[in-house]
Amino acid sequence: MPRQANEFRIVTQWVLQADIADIAAILTDAEALPRWWGDVYLAATVTDPGDENRIGRRVTVHSRGWLPYRLNWTATLVAADLPQSWQIAATGDLEGHGVWRLRQDGPRALVDYDWRVKAERPVLRVLSPLLAPVFAWNHRWAMARGLKGLRHELARRTQLPPGSPIRNSTA
Repeated sequence: MPRQANEFRIVTQWVLQADIADIAAILTDAEALPRWWGDVYLAATVTDPGDENRIGRRVTVHSRGWLPYRLNWTATLVAADLPQSWQIAATGDLEGHGVWRLRQDGPRALVDYDWRVKAERPVLRVLSPLLAPVFAWNHRWAMARGLKGLRHELARRTQLPPGSPIRNSTA
């Protein structure tokens, strides 16, 4: 079946000098996203904690990109094998799923994010046939902001005193 104009698949790859456990701890701390990825995540609130493994955990998100629009959506954790991978289902202005995969390669962490969504907000759905490349660029801008924020957050957390939940395994 052909892809619809409002469907997007964007794969992001990051390489960081860090431990994947540290990265997973930061990326899965949804309510902290606005603090370190505030250019994109304006608000993230856990509305359902999910089960003992956080499967079913629901987070309402208010986000933005470089373009002048805001998105309201919900991320639900549907699978997790932390710290190596987890998958979310997106509903609301964005419908689809995202898969995070982390792999340790010596002192480097290789991070892949596969985001497959449909823009369901009416104005985005209508404009997608004309502006799909711009919307994809907007997502890449948002992920670049995330990489920059994650690097700062890793540095901040690894400077915490011994015994803190985040450690620096690459010092």
